[in-house]
Amino acid sequence: MQTKLAPEYQNTPDGLAAEAILRKCVHCGFCTATCPTYQLLGDELDGPRGRIYLMKQVLEGEQPTRATQMHLDRCLTCRNCESTCPSGVDYGHLVDIGRKLVDAKVPRPTGEKAVRWLLKEGLPSPLFAPAMKMGQWVRPLLPATLKNKVPAAQESGQWPIAEHPRKVLLLNGCTQPAMSPNIDKATARVLHAAGIQCVIEPRSGCCGAVKFHLNDQDGGKAQMRTNIDAWWPLIAPGASSGVEAIVMNVSGCGATVKEYGHILRHDPAYAAKAARVSAFTRDLSELLPELVPALRPKLNQAPRRRLVFHPPCTLQHGQKLRGGVEQHMAALGFTVRLATNESHLCCGSAGTYSVLNPDLSLQLRDRKLQNLAPEDTEIIISANFGCITHLQSGTATPVQHWVEVLDAALR
Repeated sequence: MQTKLAPEYQNTPDGLAAEAILRKCVHCGFCTATCPTYQLLGDELDGPRGRIYLMKQVLEGEQPTRATQMHLDRCLTCRNCESTCPSGVDYGHLVDIGRKLVDAKVPRPTGEKAVRWLLKEGLPSPLFAPAMKMGQWVRPLLPATLKNKVPAAQESGQWPIAEHPRKVLLLNGCTQPAMSPNIDKATARVLHAAGIQCVIEPRSGCCGAVKFHLNDQDGGKAQMRTNIDAWWPLIAPGASSGVEAIVMNVSGCGATVKEYGHILRHDPAYAAKAARVSAFTRDLSELLPELVPALRPKLNQAPRRRLVFHPPCTLQHGQKLRGGVEQHMAALGFTVRLATNESHLCCGSAGTYSVLNPDLSLQLRDRKLQNLAPEDTEIIISANFGCITHLQSGTATPVQHWVEVLDAALR
């Protein structure tokens, strides 16, 4: 797609990056067939090709409007279109640039700005955990819309204390430890059973995705640099820590940390470190091939419920990891199936999307649950905490991280 940048964007990092991405687009429209919002709304401007045209117009000097902003806001950034695109259009990076440029020219209403500020400052805040605990205390009294965002308090068991020669880092995180502490502890127990020790560097925190995708890109980058500084003594060349990987049990965080090298590529102080962090990062499912032989003899023989797997967009499209969870859980003796239809489509969670676009989000959730069609004997599993919470709000069927199911079978 030929693009003539407006003078204000010529020779700027954002302008040059966007132009290179736009030139790959051949207008084919294959992306619309797998775009969740286009499937719901049937509007060209609510599909990737239409949004690309809108961003091209802005880059060529046309004044964006609130409508432009709205169509970009409706994008889930699920990156399904990237999996479909035959030309390799890097849509995820393009929409980050487009939103930044549009928000710089289109003021948001006060109420909308307030909600976005509360999300980007509140979710990664140290105050989030005590606030969530208070919400869980009064959960029975909350209206349904709030109750859906406050999972019931759970018993998470103990973190293994044994040390092993093999070590991996886990992200300290922001919302997951407060809302679902069992996921991190289950991860530590499963890896411990395979002879791998999980280490958390307390100075690490939010991966930066919340702020970055709410267009506080500077704030998101600051959180990324904080994590790099926290991890660097453990993963720097020649470090004696024994840490062999940074392991992510939240596919959304994993997709972001694997992008550190790209996002900070122009930062002279952090570019090389960020690239090493990204290269060190592994989704937890990427460890499964070597875990299977170690764990198989340790699994209890109790009857197991069948599993239906929802692969998060950040796993299958963002990280391009497909089939691993199903294959290796099956090798461990579990019966796993995918949705009967549209397993590639987003469930509607998408970080803060379910708060900012609740109507579309709930339609996508219900569509996903209908396609998952869980039976009474099944558990829904996923690999991203946001998807798990979102899906659980619409079904009585238990929804868990696959590592929690594996942990229970080991215990």
